[in-house]
Amino acid sequence: MPVLQSPQGRTLAYRYAPPRSELTYVWLSGFMSDMSGTKVTELESWAIEKGYGFLAFDYSGHGRSSGDFKDGTISTWREDALAVIEAKTEGPLVLVGSSMGGWMALLSALAMPERVHGLVLIAPAPDFTEKLMWPDFSHAQKAEILEQGLTLRPSEYGDPYPISRDLIEDGRRWTLLDAQIAFSGPVRILQGQQDEDVPWQHAQLLVDTMASEDLVFTLIKDGDHRLSRPQDIRRLKSTCEEIALSLQTADQTLR
Repeated sequence: MPVLQSPQGRTLAYRYAPPRSELTYVWLSGFMSDMSGTKVTELESWAIEKGYGFLAFDYSGHGRSSGDFKDGTISTWREDALAVIEAKTEGPLVLVGSSMGGWMALLSALAMPERVHGLVLIAPAPDFTEKLMWPDFSHAQKAEILEQGLTLRPSEYGDPYPISRDLIEDGRRWTLLDAQIAFSGPVRILQGQQDEDVPWQHAQLLVDTMASEDLVFTLIKDGDHRLSRPQDIRRLKSTCEEIALSLQTADQTLR
């Protein structure tokens, strides 16, 4: 597995396939997720078959990258995303972000507006530390974070998540949903109505906040948070293809 050293000195694992056209898709994983999941590997195969570039990577403290998860923050993972994208890709990009990766995709798009031409967001969770996680904590958990610097949050996906005071406080620096998000390219949002981790109403807040007029919000009535069923993955691939066609219509250089 190839790795690179970020400007901050972190060792980040990645996979990259160069484009045969000009367009590259970048996968941004969710909280406590990595680049080995079904959605990312399926999308990677699709992109390579179609001739698009494809980049996936693990944030520090995730997967095969260096670091301890509990030391990570939104700032840290944003730095990781920008470091890998800038080091490994050239030309126009479509960022595909799942859950927390949706927040990372939005932050990356705002940091490099000349590079990011489109966004595909799956159960996007911008501001989740402040607007979803913190209000859901009990008084005891909040006290534990504030007084001891860490609490363990149960997860239905495996071991409890260590949530640090640094993660919560740093997340407040990067909140996006309280003002217009100045991205004008095409945006496609896929959201399950049965999502218990990121309620569909949270995605609706994002719809209302995005400046883009070329935005399609697809609400999947029986969909959960992961949206990793075969039909969900087919929908993701067709959505990524549709956004490429939209960009080709806008700019005939994207072939």
